[in-house]
Amino acid sequence: MALTIDLKGKIALITGVTSGIGLGIAKMMAKAGCTVIGCAEQSETSETAQRFLTEMESYDVRTDYFRADMSVAEEIESLVADIKSDYGRLDILVSNAGQNVFTGLADSTEKDWQFNLDLNLTAHWRLAKNCKPLLAENIGVIIIMASNHAYASIPGCAPYSVAKTALTGLVRSLAIEWGPGIRTVGIAPGFIDTPGNQQWFNAFENPEEERQRTVNLHPVKKLGTVEEIGGWCVFLASEYAAFASGVTYLIDGGRSAVMQDA
Repeated sequence: MALTIDLKGKIALITGVTSGIGLGIAKMMAKAGCTVIGCAEQSETSETAQRFLTEMESYDVRTDYFRADMSVAEEIESLVADIKSDYGRLDILVSNAGQNVFTGLADSTEKDWQFNLDLNLTAHWRLAKNCKPLLAENIGVIIIMASNHAYASIPGCAPYSVAKTALTGLVRSLAIEWGPGIRTVGIAPGFIDTPGNQQWFNAFENPEEERQRTVNLHPVKKLGTVEEIGGWCVFLASEYAAFASGVTYLIDGGRSAVMQDA
């Protein structure tokens, strides 16, 4: 008999669902039978939100979308209040929304620094705190999206790497303080093939050459996919990961195992 992961009857809130990793997570959660509540900063009537809802129609699960800016505390509170009113429960929180802030330390303005902290660190704590009462009713799971920049970075990527490093500490603290009623884990993706990362390649004189150079730096000789990260989320939210808590999983295709690029 094949091993299957069945999340039917579970309700998941996933932030940052209109593209990239968030959309991949939403699709994989839906494939596992989970009700998906998507959230992003675009309005419900926006093209990106409508595209998300349209793409989710192919899955036989209930899907919803709420607009909320994760960097604004009041909007997080309103989002969770709406979920409580409409659904009355929550089993899984995937706190995924974030944004690259690659300015370097000397070049970061106070505004850059504060925006980075509000969105890439504080928002995850605020969202988890607001969802805590609902999650605690059902032995819920929190999955926080960190980054490989939490473990190794390159010049010019602060303060982003600072915030992502701090998220690994948040994962540990949430697991310690809120367990066993809530289980908390983190995921730190490496180079994932997303539209955002394609923009990075496009900034080079020869995008395809730079893409292949990046691929060659990985022992698996490929970039990660959003479906692979989504699959990790499905597993970590399932009964098979019940003994996993307080740790952030680095999923980078072996990149961090390489001592030198040459």
